[in-house]
Amino acid sequence: MTTPFEFSNAKDARIVYVRSVALADLPKEMQEQVSGMEQLYAVHAENGERLAIVADRDLAFTLARQNDFAPVTVH
Repeated sequence: MTTPFEFSNAKDARIVYVRSVALADLPKEMQEQVSGMEQLYAVHAENGERLAIVADRDLAFTLARQNDFAPVTVH
């Protein structure tokens, strides 16, 4: 690859964390809205605030990128 790529500084990156969430770990109100799924994916801000819950990992990453965040997987 001969085209230079400018990486942003880590301090400028808007990072969110993506992790799997078991349906049983969600509040009852949320569990009732999801049928037939056992695992969802949560998108969290750096301070731990849950920003979104989505059906699959790919959707979580797409959602983050569409909102100008850099998603990182948390185990």
